[in-house]
Amino acid sequence: QVQLVESGGGLVQPGGSLRLSCAASGSIFGLYTMGWYRQAPGKQRELVERIISGGRTDYADSVKGRFTISRDNAKNTVTLQMNSLRPEDTDVYYCNGKRYVLDYWGQGTKVTASS
Repeated sequence: QVQLVESGGGLVQPGGSLRLSCAASGSIFGLYTMGWYRQAPGKQRELVERIISGGRTDYADSVKGRFTISRDNAKNTVTLQMNSLRPEDTDVYYCNGKRYVLDYWGQGTKVTASS
């Protein structure tokens, strides 16, 4: 069992930055693909960015050049640095950990980019 706890959401003006963090329990964190997803009311949850155990990343085209995911396997944490935030980035962001059929989610943290 893996538990994921997100932090770092909040309100920021368009063009600003936020840093989301996800702390994971479990001793095999380094073997999981870790990712950040987001979901708006009434819409499907979508991938923002993910990082596999070897360090390769995948990201949505809409965040290219603005968001960066990183992981620290020694500290069991994954971070999403979000720069140049836009109003359309406003969503609830969820941390995710996957390994084979195992699929874990955090409780979500709200990000609002608004003036």
